[in-house]
Amino acid sequence: MNKRINITLPEQTVRLMDQVTPKGQRSSLIAKAIKQYVQHQKRSELRKLLAEGARANAKRDLKMAEEWFPLEEEAWLLENR
Repeated sequence: MNKRINITLPEQTVRLMDQVTPKGQRSSLIAKAIKQYVQHQKRSELRKLLAEGARANAKRDLKMAEEWFPLEEEAWLLENR
């Protein structure tokens, strides 16, 4: 189902649209551009949250790695004899 809306765009933007799509296809170009923008924003937000989580847990993760390293090294040495 489609919904008709009225938007105002700068003339330069309309000229750019007309360079890549016929006038009868403007709506589909705008819909596709909005979907791509929203997907990009969601990915950016996810990356931001992952980075914040990694920074927040960095000390804990480093401590855990330091605690487990001797055991992992011992296991590796036993497997590679």
